[in-house]
Amino acid sequence: MQLKSCCIYSIGVFSILLLISGIVLVLSNVFPLLTQSLVEKEVVLKNGTEAFEAWKNPPAPIYMQFYFFNLTNPLEVLDGDRPAVVEIGPYTYREYRPMEQVDFQDNGTKVAAVNTKTYIFQPNMSRGPESELIRTVNIPAMTVMEQFKDQPLIANLIAAYMRSADEGLFSTHTVGELLWGYEDALLKALKTLKPDLDDVFGLFHKNNGSNDGQYVFFTGHQSYQDFARVDTWNGDRSLSWWTSDECNMINGTNGASFHPVIAKNETLYMFSSDLCRSLYAVYEEDVTVKGIPAYRFSPPSDVFANHTVNPANAGFCVPIGNCLGSGVLNVSPCKQGAPIVMSSPHFYQADEKYVQGVFGMRPQKEQHQTVIDINPFTGIIVQAAKRLQINVFVEKIPGFRYLLIIPVPHSALIDDASAAKLHKIIVQQNVVVNIPFLFIGLAIILGGVFMFLMCRQKVPEVNFTFHGFNGSRPLKSLIPSFHYEPLLRILIRFSVQRF
Repeated sequence: MQLKSCCIYSIGVFSILLLISGIVLVLSNVFPLLTQSLVEKEVVLKNGTEAFEAWKNPPAPIYMQFYFFNLTNPLEVLDGDRPAVVEIGPYTYREYRPMEQVDFQDNGTKVAAVNTKTYIFQPNMSRGPESELIRTVNIPAMTVMEQFKDQPLIANLIAAYMRSADEGLFSTHTVGELLWGYEDALLKALKTLKPDLDDVFGLFHKNNGSNDGQYVFFTGHQSYQDFARVDTWNGDRSLSWWTSDECNMINGTNGASFHPVIAKNETLYMFSSDLCRSLYAVYEEDVTVKGIPAYRFSPPSDVFANHTVNPANAGFCVPIGNCLGSGVLNVSPCKQGAPIVMSSPHFYQADEKYVQGVFGMRPQKEQHQTVIDINPFTGIIVQAAKRLQINVFVEKIPGFRYLLIIPVPHSALIDDASAAKLHKIIVQQNVVVNIPFLFIGLAIILGGVFMFLMCRQKVPEVNFTFHGFNGSRPLKSLIPSFHYEPLLRILIRFSVQRF
């Protein structure tokens, strides 16, 4: 009997200890901090880690999709009318982007590499073949005219050649030629004057099977927040194209990787060689991708806002003081002088004058916004959509300064195998984080068992007699035992033990 009572009281004491321990662990946040510490130590760029393998050769399939705006009224545009365009696409390419020439430096705190990109056409994901024809701006002619506009003699020779060759402001080429290159007659003729001039033009000429230069990344060995952050690009820690030190800064990662343990109030910085600048993204909303919880980050409108809206962007006015409206960026200084202006597709988040300047623009957030969906615990990108539009600066047409060329959506979605691995990590993290709540739950269950056993414990039979005016009668005969005997026994037992 004593052994049984000892066991019952032990259960009660143990349940109280579990409850106290669980509450203390919840308030002290021990297990979330422990899991964060473990992942911070694991997510480092070094041989043998999964983080390094994913960084070196991204497992998620990446697709580059090209849409073209086919010009439908070229003669009217020459007379000064608003261009009318029809969007055609997508033309989809699978992108392979392994890190090559990997070289660890400074005792493993930095790693140098080049990001070679190869594009393979995907007919089953495309509107049509690469041989489809597109009418658009004659970019080589516009580039040459821009470069020699201050040299009247050469400019007149160029104008005479274009008239004799029947070359105009617009030209028609195949999708493949516009993207990867074609021999241009005007550039070939000018090569006699400038032998170093490349007579092949393409929006992504020499980009297939090549890289954009050498990067040096921090490995995250010294701080998890430095994981994959760019230290130098082509040997430089800053750019030289813009007119302020702030705009010339190289900030953040290259956009392909981010550090673990990301907070909603955090600002994610990234450097884009396509845009020739750094930019940033902020938290927008919680999303779920293939069952994986993620934070959605996107660049706010301030990133590409005019200097009157965001004074920090004054350095992107080139030449100094030549500022464009919000939502567009003149990148000609880093594109060999070509009159290229970058924006979001359909001039999303740009000034209304650009949207109204071209018939056929329909900006929509869901289709034209750049977004990055990141699992906050691991920092792994589960889905991303980088959306850009290449525009040509057309200065010769009265009342119109920009003619759009091609929106370039760039998307990635985590593959099933990687999603399964990430699911496993998230489940393990949830189990560890919820250990204190398991303690509390178990304490409640054991407490219930303790109370049940206490109520069921047998007490000695005690006879009480009630002395009334009508004689003596047993007390329990006055109270129906069917309803109250268990309660009476508990009260009696308590009284006996107390005295």
